[in-house]
Amino acid sequence: MPRLPRPPTGLVATSATLFACLFAVQASLLALTPILTPVAQDLGVPDTAAGLLRAVSGAAAAAVAIALVATRRRRRLRELLIAGLTLLAGSALASAVAPTYLVLAAAQVALGAGVAIVLAGGMAAAARWAPPGRRAQVLSWALVGQPSAWIAGMPVIGILGQQNWRLAWLVPMTASLLALAGTIRRETGAPEPEPHPARALVRRPGAARWALGELLAYGGWAGVLVYCGSLLTGAHGVSVAAAGLALGGGAAGFVVGTMLARRWVDRAARPLLLAVGPALAVMTLVFGALRPSFAFSVAAFALVALLSGTRVIAGSAVGLDLDGVGPLQSMSLRATSVQLGYLAGSVLGGAGLAVAGWTGLGVVLAALTLASTATVARRPVSRLVKAGA
Repeated sequence: MPRLPRPPTGLVATSATLFACLFAVQASLLALTPILTPVAQDLGVPDTAAGLLRAVSGAAAAAVAIALVATRRRRRLRELLIAGLTLLAGSALASAVAPTYLVLAAAQVALGAGVAIVLAGGMAAAARWAPPGRRAQVLSWALVGQPSAWIAGMPVIGILGQQNWRLAWLVPMTASLLALAGTIRRETGAPEPEPHPARALVRRPGAARWALGELLAYGGWAGVLVYCGSLLTGAHGVSVAAAGLALGGGAAGFVVGTMLARRWVDRAARPLLLAVGPALAVMTLVFGALRPSFAFSVAAFALVALLSGTRVIAGSAVGLDLDGVGPLQSMSLRATSVQLGYLAGSVLGGAGLAVAGWTGLGVVLAALTLASTATVARRPVSRLVKAGA
């Protein structure tokens, strides 16, 4: 049989490194999810106090992402990623050995800072480090690092955390060190373009509108992620283990959607957003409002994940092509939108759930998703558009 052509070594190494970076980000955020109760018991605090640790890291991530958008200093992506990954690895180690709740909370501040830096730097590197004509391929591999942490990392975190909650931090620490090793091997590149002042950035054609669209879209997707487990266990009465297994399989839809969409994002990212947005809003509504069976809800979640994967890579490509905005600053703006979107989705989704049950949740999250599509209905000025896409 004829041999298939092998991808260039540089492409493989770059894709693997950025996949590891985004895997480390998500693993760091997931580590607390299954161990909140053991943490509270061991450190002698209420469960609500343990739950606030995720809010601490989220607030720190949002603050650092905003600082990255506003800074005027030119930075090199390699050095930025090394700093962020070092923060992730160090915070995971500090969390594992934390003797008190306050020490663990301080470690979550460092973790949030690392999350923002690696998320922004890793996405920017997908554009800057990709060989000519291969940006979509590298970007897709970077993006699937996060759902892969759900699929592969979460079961390991759960198994280790069942033995001792401190062992759960081995997963993000190991992922961060592997990503750090790959990043260190890269050559130091030229500094990124000089950032725009924050006011000038949001006034640039399409930048503020794109950032708002990303915030709204992530609000819808985050709300699904926050409440999907409760929907499966509460509405269908299945065990936590069964729900976790089903959601892990459904999350693979995000990977499928990302990989399917990458062939179009370089030439038709904005039309893809316009096409996928309404479909994603409808499926989000279906996921919340229609619950005839457990299998139906799992299938609906998988479709939401698939469409979200498509929307995320398309939205990222549009941001990377904003006219006159460097990749690092645009992806820092995206990181800010992601963090604020998670907060918006959690709060507004919870309000919808409290007022009108699961149907109310579906309506609110679908409205956020549909509103994100409205922000791209008007054609933005971008390098992609100027190129005739």
